[in-house]
Amino acid sequence: MIYRKLTTSPRFNHKLFVLVFMLMYPWNASLGSEVEPGKYYGAIPSEKPEWFKESFLEFEDDVAEAAAAGRRVMLYFHQEGCPYCALLVKENFTDPEIKAHIIKHFDGISLNMWGDREVVSVGGQDFTEKTFAAALKVQYTPTLLFLDENGKVALRLNGYYPPADFRAALDYVSQKLERKLSFSQYRLDRLGAPSGKLINEDFFLAQTDLAKTISNSDRPLAVYFESPDCEECVTMHERILADKATRKLVLKANNVQFNVASEQMVTTPDGRQTSVRQWAQDLGINYTPSLVFFDQQGKEVMRIGAFMKTFHFQSVYAYVLEKAYLEEPEFQRYISARAEHIREAGFDTDIWGYDSFHD
Repeated sequence: MIYRKLTTSPRFNHKLFVLVFMLMYPWNASLGSEVEPGKYYGAIPSEKPEWFKESFLEFEDDVAEAAAAGRRVMLYFHQEGCPYCALLVKENFTDPEIKAHIIKHFDGISLNMWGDREVVSVGGQDFTEKTFAAALKVQYTPTLLFLDENGKVALRLNGYYPPADFRAALDYVSQKLERKLSFSQYRLDRLGAPSGKLINEDFFLAQTDLAKTISNSDRPLAVYFESPDCEECVTMHERILADKATRKLVLKANNVQFNVASEQMVTTPDGRQTSVRQWAQDLGINYTPSLVFFDQQGKEVMRIGAFMKTFHFQSVYAYVLEKAYLEEPEFQRYISARAEHIREAGFDTDIWGYDSFHD
């Protein structure tokens, strides 16, 4: 999800970032330029599968050609060195069952979210790959868009989905189930029972009136949607949330946890009363664990809705805590700048590990 050459955005608030970082790690503040820059780890190269379509990136034609053959278009946004993209290629695209399913039902088209190739969207509008990604608000890589026979988005996956979750997405789109129910509805029936034990954390607030929680605090709200017997939830708690640097960031927000399939009643940040399950469905939650972040006005400002490791998990919290989204709407540019500043402060950065090099 970062993985291109580290660059900074002119919209990124460097002074604010440096101030926040120095407050978090004051022992480095006095060292200034004498600090030896940290190292950068975790970038993993990957190539798109050879069985992807060689497209001219004129998507009306691609959609029509796919429909004539009884298939649909799958757009795959990636970037250089992205380890999540590499994992998608290694674990998903090379899985014999998944590969056969994609070849039968989809035409895969690869797009570099920072690329300069010309793109003609459905509707005839001209873009480059990077301006097309920006127009679609691609925040994570991989991002996959599945287009129906009319060129409309039947399903969008923001981030890496492990094979079992990815198969569910492929089944949903290939069976054209978006005509009957949302992917969230389809998935909530399979993500777990409405009762069952979740892994607790000492920073979770026992609150169901989230509008009140927001109005009584100047902190952002992070809502954890989880499910019992969820392997990725266990990994998040045991590996990511156990990291000291991660917990420092997490403790700066208000955090609540819910069973995604629960019928428990809550008051949402915008003041509505509904069940957790219905709220999750309204939000389009289709993966656990998912985190949705709300500002002091009760507006969603960011979310985590796919598999993620420590650096990016931290970066989402930092992005929300600093309100960086107000000046830098492109999250990938923000995390590139964040990684560079951490290295300038003398810390190594590993975008693919579970342990921070600082605490």
